[in-house]
Amino acid sequence: MQISTLDYAILFLATFAVVGALTPLARKIAISQEVFDAPNTAHKTHKEPVPYLGGVAIILGIGVISFLAFAVKDGSAKTFWLETSVMGPALILGVIGLWDDLKNLSPLPRFIAQTLAGLFTSFVLISGNTVGTPTSSKILDAVITSIWIVGICNSINFFDNVDGGAAGTVAVSSTALAILAFNGNQYLITALATVTSGAMIGFLLWNKSPARIYMGDAGALFLGILIATLTIRLHPDAETKWTSFATPILLLAVPIMDTSVAVLTRLRRGVSPFQGGRDHLSHRLVRAGLSRPVAAVTLWGLSGFFAFGAILIPLTPKNAEELIVAIAAITWVLIFSFFLRMDDE
Repeated sequence: MQISTLDYAILFLATFAVVGALTPLARKIAISQEVFDAPNTAHKTHKEPVPYLGGVAIILGIGVISFLAFAVKDGSAKTFWLETSVMGPALILGVIGLWDDLKNLSPLPRFIAQTLAGLFTSFVLISGNTVGTPTSSKILDAVITSIWIVGICNSINFFDNVDGGAAGTVAVSSTALAILAFNGNQYLITALATVTSGAMIGFLLWNKSPARIYMGDAGALFLGILIATLTIRLHPDAETKWTSFATPILLLAVPIMDTSVAVLTRLRRGVSPFQGGRDHLSHRLVRAGLSRPVAAVTLWGLSGFFAFGAILIPLTPKNAEELIVAIAAITWVLIFSFFLRMDDE
């Protein structure tokens, strides 16, 4: 099945419009049902309660548009299974995240759900031989895939700590992923990444600073497993295995950095990594003198830098690929070290 550039543009605009329209509706429902993120703990930075349920608009927009598009364009059982194997675990985690938004679950049930979703996705990828960068060891592939999915789920969830931060960064990553998949003729990944990008930009209309609605755990967990699965399904057109492995890491380099900084500093202070705190990259940028909107845009820019490196990898010869990854790795370490030395709280 072939999808034209026009088809991708329609997918993007349709999801942008649907999520942009559903988000204010979700906001009204959240207000009427008093589903708020209240600034009642020390790590909260907003001053007034902000409605949740933005994640519901994101899930509905991506889910409806993607399934409808594939039903119209293809409709085969094979395509339906391929899409369901990606969207199914994401939808389940989205529901669990919504439950958390409404009932405030402890971290353990979320972690168990993430692990089960990771194991299921690992089984599907390995049994179907669709892992983007296999190690030739099924056991090692399963371990790496599961760790990646659980890690990225938590990274996106942790990264949703400043107005527009997570939504904008996922928009950058999914756009770069769509470009890579399009150049590699991977239509399913291109379509789902395009839909995700459109959804994020539509949601940003309401989530940019000052945010009028948050995506909550429903949106963060849904997006986390979705982007994790799409990046690991990608077959990068790289000359070497290690530059191929580097591609998904570059696409999500900033959320990974944010989680790494927060976890390491919490362990250094002797507190649980799952305990909230003002030790994320956005908080450090604000303490350094940036406004919250500028901090969010700065994180988008950093994500764009690493994502651009990922896009360049398949377009360059082997030596240039290795140089790009080396430069990106050194830059990541330097920025990571800079943030790590900043005041925690």
